[in-house]
Amino acid sequence: MTDERNFRSSYYEKVGFRSVEEKKSLEILLKERPFDKAKLKQFCLRFTVPAMYRNFLWKVLLDVTPVYMESHEFIMAQRRKEFQDLQRALKVAKIIDDYTKPHLVFLAMWLLRKRRAKVDVTIQLESSLHRAMSKIAETLWNVIDVESEQEKLVDMYWILSGFFVQVEKVQKEVGKLQECTYALLEREDAELYKHFVNINALHNLPYDTWFCSCFAGVICDGSIAKIWDKIIVSNFSAYRILVFVAVVTLTTLRRLLLRCESTDNVLDTVNNITEETSEVIVNKAIESMQQSGTTQQVDMYFTKHS
Repeated sequence: MTDERNFRSSYYEKVGFRSVEEKKSLEILLKERPFDKAKLKQFCLRFTVPAMYRNFLWKVLLDVTPVYMESHEFIMAQRRKEFQDLQRALKVAKIIDDYTKPHLVFLAMWLLRKRRAKVDVTIQLESSLHRAMSKIAETLWNVIDVESEQEKLVDMYWILSGFFVQVEKVQKEVGKLQECTYALLEREDAELYKHFVNINALHNLPYDTWFCSCFAGVICDGSIAKIWDKIIVSNFSAYRILVFVAVVTLTTLRRLLLRCESTDNVLDTVNNITEETSEVIVNKAIESMQQSGTTQQVDMYFTKHS
């Protein structure tokens, strides 16, 4: 049976239908009562979540909805009510109005719920962390697929609330992630590494923005969900996918980057990645993370510098 499954998996992958088996595996997991979050997290780490299940699965893993299916309707009713209360409170306080951009509304609501909102929330939203969170909110709108706009708004807010918890954890590790990026880049492409050192770009790239935004605004919306499937697992090892995305982005663009003569030139190149290149980067980054040797190198670095 194992041999047969391995043959089937290999065949699906070669002809481009690997997702067929992944979808079936996820559907089996979603039939369990209650849901086994450990198994669902493992699925997210190993595979890409099928788009049709992403919204539902993310809500379960981010604790928006419970593992008990029979409680979902009641919990989401409460979530909708709290969403409306927060939105109403911000409007009464004249912090937002009907013309405020949705991603800023979500962020202001999150700050209010966390009891961190200040009188002048506009200035507060200009911090580097909150700008990164704002990029995530903008991108998530194009990732989440829900037919009802009102339902989409509610789901968006609660998924973001869970996502922002992960982002705050990432922010605390930015220094380690950055140092690990240097080490991995030097190992993977010594020529490119030396070029960045020579043009004084290596230490001046916006790693904190890349990591805290989980590459929103850098990687195209159509591909970034595959990376976020790993981030929402809330497993410290999962955050290290960001290192691989950073390194693979740079090495994939190496031909163009080796021509750059300044940090600004490098950023212009990185900020204009096509959809096709984004897909290549994401797939390579996930593959690199899942290769034991490279993953062990990153794990060893983090252990050494903890």
